[in-house]
Amino acid sequence: MLTSELGKNMRKQDKIIIWAAYFDSTKTRKDGRRIPKNLAVPSPRTSEIKEATDKIQLDCELVSDVAYPKTPWLKTGMLLVKKKESKDKTIKEIAKQLQKMRSTPTVK
Repeated sequence: MLTSELGKNMRKQDKIIIWAAYFDSTKTRKDGRRIPKNLAVPSPRTSEIKEATDKIQLDCELVSDVAYPKTPWLKTGMLLVKKKESKDKTIKEIAKQLQKMRSTPTVK
């Protein structure tokens, strides 16, 4: 299924498509970053974003074999998040959680 077809199907459902590029501080707004640079983190992984959505108790599904439309050669994957509030608010919540996760040292 093409990303554009997937996007059309998402409008019918109550889900939001979330890409890693939205949170990437190494990208410009033109390249796909959707949040202010002070909320962004460098090179976030889709699995890391999934973990953040789980921690803030958002219902989401990981789709791993898809590429962000601006970089069709990179299969970064995406998340389908059940819509509770606006996409912008959801993205900012996830961004804040990502920052918390990055700033907290992990114990191995």
